[in-house]
Order: sequence, then structure tokens, then C-alpha cells
Amino acid sequence: MQLRKIRLEGFRNYDRMEAEFAPGVNLIVGRNAQGKTNLLEAIGYLGSGKSFRAQKTGEMVGFSAEFADLEGWVAAEGREQTLRWVLFSGSRPRQIYRNGVKKKTAGEVAGVLPTVLFCPEDLQMLKGGSAPRRRFADNALCQLRPNYDGALAEYGRILETKQRILKDCRDNPAVAEILPEYNRRLCQVGALLISYRARFFRSLEEAAGKYHHRFSGGREAFSLEYRTVSTVEDPFAPVQKLTEELETHLSLHSRGEMESGQCLTGPHRDDFTIRLSGVDLKAYGSQGQTRTATISLKLAQRELMARQFGEEPVLLLDDVLSELDAGRQDFVLNQIETGQVFITCCEPGRFTKLGKTIEIENGAVRPVE
Repeated sequence: MQLRKIRLEGFRNYDRMEAEFAPGVNLIVGRNAQGKTNLLEAIGYLGSGKSFRAQKTGEMVGFSAEFADLEGWVAAEGREQTLRWVLFSGSRPRQIYRNGVKKKTAGEVAGVLPTVLFCPEDLQMLKGGSAPRRRFADNALCQLRPNYDGALAEYGRILETKQRILKDCRDNPAVAEILPEYNRRLCQVGALLISYRARFFRSLEEAAGKYHHRFSGGREAFSLEYRTVSTVEDPFAPVQKLTEELETHLSLHSRGEMESGQCLTGPHRDDFTIRLSGVDLKAYGSQGQTRTATISLKLAQRELMARQFGEEPVLLLDDVLSELDAGRQDFVLNQIETGQVFITCCEPGRFTKLGKTIEIENGAVRPVE
């Protein structure tokens, strides 16, 4: 996959901009707060309909703009294609176009421009709470498996409704009569999520283990354990069995949920643990080990997506190289000899030999000769 050209209008600090890119490495340089990360966000959004920064779509619309218009020209699946998203700051739904034809869901453009993002915040993914790790897995799966995106969105809607019901039960206990139906549906969709995640993590462990073995010089054995609700004995079991085990789990926690007025447990709390030679990385890993393991996970994600689509996804490195020591920088750079890569950097002369350099200043993009 290659993003040949992008056009942005009203997106973040870009009033109106067009830029063409090289098929290999594109080095995006400029001072802080000029729009380098905004450009990577736009590229990632073109392919997935998801932002790694914004919680709401309206956050990506420029302050003085009524809407944001993103369009990309992509070489994918052996032909030239276009992707376009029109975003609005209010409640108006976004518009999606593929090759000029309006689409209803993000799943209909999945696989045209898959991307893998690596940013400085990711280096703390394995040390903090479970939310960043879950987000990493969900974002990867939404691109790998279009049906997962729909299931995840549905689970979120059901969970939000159940949360409101639990709160309303305090003032109106009769509302609790509709809880069983929502619990049943939550378990059905949750079982699908667990099934997808279990298979993803198994493949991720295998691929990341190979990278970490090479990265650490064979000194450490990498392992990944997926953790979901306690009643699930085997996450690879048929979906029907997973549904039944989730129903059992919710029934065990129903009293606690009613008393607290909150959804206490379920796949929305899933997590994974990384161990190096049997030692829990989160609890005992050094900063260097944590960074090595995180890089291995990102490179593994890229490999899994390349297998799925038959082409390497676009790699987005947002100022991450400056956070790494020389050895880790070299390891990452040695992995980007193929495929299209975008690297943001505040130091214009640091990596200029890698490929095409593009300078950004105040939301304007111009090639550097």
C-alpha cells in the first residue's frame, strides 16, 4: 500500500493543503506545534476512520472551519483508489467515500490503506493501566478484521445503555426488569470479541517473540498472556460456549453491579501480560526491556497486517526515534527497508538520507530540496 497524495481542508491547523509522497521513507520535519503529528493523524484516519488522539470527531475540525475534508490517493490492491472523509463538529454523521462512491460504514473501506502507528506514548503502553493495551489490540483488530469493528461498536452501545439502566435503577427499581435482555446481548457480542482477541494475541505473540529474540540477542524469551473474565476457561472455545461462560460471570456479579450502579466486569476490562523469560514485564521490567518489547509488538502488528493484505501497511513513526537510544534506533530503521514509512522529526538534518524530506510550518507543507 502507498499513499501517493493527500488533500486536507479544515483539518486541525491545515486550512487547505496538498502534498505528494514518496513510495519509501517520507521524513516530516519542522518545529513543535507546526502540524507534523496532525498530518500523521490524517493519514491514519484516512485508512481506519479512527484517530489516535481525538475522542470526538469534532476535535479534528479546525477552529474556523465548518467541516474537515480529507482525501487520499492510494495505490492498493493493484490499482489506484481514492478515500475521502468529511467530518463535522456537531452531531451530524461523518461522510465516507471510496472511489467517489458514498459508503455507510468504515468497514467498507477497510484494507485500502492500513496503517501502523508508533508514538512516544506507546513506549509506556506496557507499564500503565490496561486501557492503552486494550486500545492497541482493538485498533489493530479493527483493521485486520472488519467484522470486529462492528462488534466492538455494538458492544460499546449496549454497555453504555446498560450503564444508564444501572444508574436509573437507584431511583426506579422497576427499570431492572429489562437488564436480563441487555446482559444476554452483551454476552453474545462479548463472546465474539473474546474469540477474535484470543486468535489475534496468539499470532501477535508468535511474531513479536521473533522480533524480541533478535532484538535482545536471544537473551530473553518473550511470551504474551491474554486475560479475560475468570469464568472463560478457553478463549478459543466456540462462541456459544463463551457466551454461556460470560452469562455465568455476569450472574455472579449482578448484585455488585446493582449496588454500585456500574458495569463492573466483562470484555471491556480485558488485558494482556508480557513476560520476558517468565518475569512479568509490567512489574519488574527495566525501561530498556519495556521499550524493546513495545517495539517488537508494533513490528509484529505490521507483519500480521502484511500477511493479511498481501502488502505492507503504511508505518507511521511519530517522533519516536528521538525517544530511543542508538541501538534501538538502528533496529527500527533496519526494519523499514520495505514499504512506505512516515517519520516525524524536530531535527531537520538528522535522518535526511532516509528518503524524501517534507517541511511543515504553520500548517503548510512544502518539499525540501
